[in-house]
Amino acid sequence: MTNVDEQGRPEPPLAADEFDTLMGFLEYQRATFAWKCAGLEASSFGLAVAASSMTLGGMLKHLAAVEDSWFSEWLRGRNPEPPFDAVDWDADPDWDWHSAAKDTPEQLLTLWQDAVVRSNFLIAEALLEGGLGQLARRTWPDGRSPSLRWILCHMIEEYARHNGHADLIRESVDGLIGE
Repeated sequence: MTNVDEQGRPEPPLAADEFDTLMGFLEYQRATFAWKCAGLEASSFGLAVAASSMTLGGMLKHLAAVEDSWFSEWLRGRNPEPPFDAVDWDADPDWDWHSAAKDTPEQLLTLWQDAVVRSNFLIAEALLEGGLGQLARRTWPDGRSPSLRWILCHMIEEYARHNGHADLIRESVDGLIGE
């Protein structure tokens, strides 16, 4: 049974196997990010605070791109999903961040949610094939590949870092703070 906190986030299991623990923490971080984006007016998705140009909209698109990159491209060796397949990342490495200003909050949320669903499917697929030690099909230039375990830990870190950013932005919008 999954315990859900007052914000609707699934609590990571206190005593589970390695995979369920890692996925529990990843899902918790994803749910925290969704909570920070919930119930806002469209204008709030383009708001930046302090010296940063980060916005919630940019983070939504960035995290969708990161989900696609690590789970589809790296782990499974697939081509990027639309819209990321049409981006010249060498010419515009921050495309995900600034192009979000042209999208509606609904488009951004759908893009991110679809990426999460796709990622979860690809994680399950890889787990069946080789467990957490399953190596990514894509390699670094030196030939090394991260394992599914490494990718999951990296994604937890990615979300946790951006949740801190999202918390600051959300607090500036309406005073909602994290814990």
